[in-house]
Amino acid sequence: MSRVTEIRYVGYAVTDFATESSFYEGQWGLERVPSDDGMAWFKTQGHDEHHVVRLRPSDENRVDVIALAADSRADVDALCERVRASAAKLVSEPQALTTPGGGYGFRFFTPDGLLIEVSSDVARGEAREITRWEGLPVKISHIVLHSPDHQAAVRFFCDVLGFKVSDWLGDFMCFLRCNSAHHRIALLPGPPCLNHVAYDMTDVDGMMAGISRLKQNKTDIRWGPGRHTAGDNTFSYFVTPSGFAVEYTAELEDVDFETHEPKVHVPAPRVMDQWGIGVGGPQTMPHPEANPGLFVAVEA
Repeated sequence: MSRVTEIRYVGYAVTDFATESSFYEGQWGLERVPSDDGMAWFKTQGHDEHHVVRLRPSDENRVDVIALAADSRADVDALCERVRASAAKLVSEPQALTTPGGGYGFRFFTPDGLLIEVSSDVARGEAREITRWEGLPVKISHIVLHSPDHQAAVRFFCDVLGFKVSDWLGDFMCFLRCNSAHHRIALLPGPPCLNHVAYDMTDVDGMMAGISRLKQNKTDIRWGPGRHTAGDNTFSYFVTPSGFAVEYTAELEDVDFETHEPKVHVPAPRVMDQWGIGVGGPQTMPHPEANPGLFVAVEA
């Protein structure tokens, strides 16, 4: 069955374009991708995904689009037909993309109103090996979303986009996979919005080196460092100048996409953080609010 197989990028609109751009390039560790469209596109140095972040100047801070990958044009077409037959709203038919890297894709609104792009055949970028102590992100690891009906959102991502359930945290957080990574999408109750975007680091040392660089640049950790139970990954959460939550993570569990059996982790003090030594907690992160501009499409 055709399915989404990876995350490509997240497109944000920001009121302080210069400061947010400086954060991603100067602190977070991304590399600017050349463009002449008035926006800022960034890639990681450790992976050949063409770009992982797009910033657009705006009069409000919002998430414009979340871009996901499929393996082929045929898969894009098949996924579009499943979206068309679902409760989602199609925004554009499969077509050649004019954004940097090109490719072939379509866009739609989830039933909650978030804009999603699914694409294939996007040009690949340069990649190099990130060494242990550079503290640079390798690629996007996962994205966590809120939904006012998270159970329905889980069904949509599985039935329409081909994800599978890896684990639950109680009955309120679901971890979904689209490849061998334990999760690429996770869903929580709440108003329709982004919770955070996580980036894979080389290992725990790489994560700690990244934390150090951010701290030296006066960006303090909000929650962590720690290690989650579901996925067994380490974590450290920060907030960008525009108020978006981002994470450095490492050692996310690999599972068999076809055969992994989901389990339910019972909420307990050491389930969210097995180490129990980090600063902050979920309460120190930005409070979820409905993403501005739900069901409003942007061209880029």
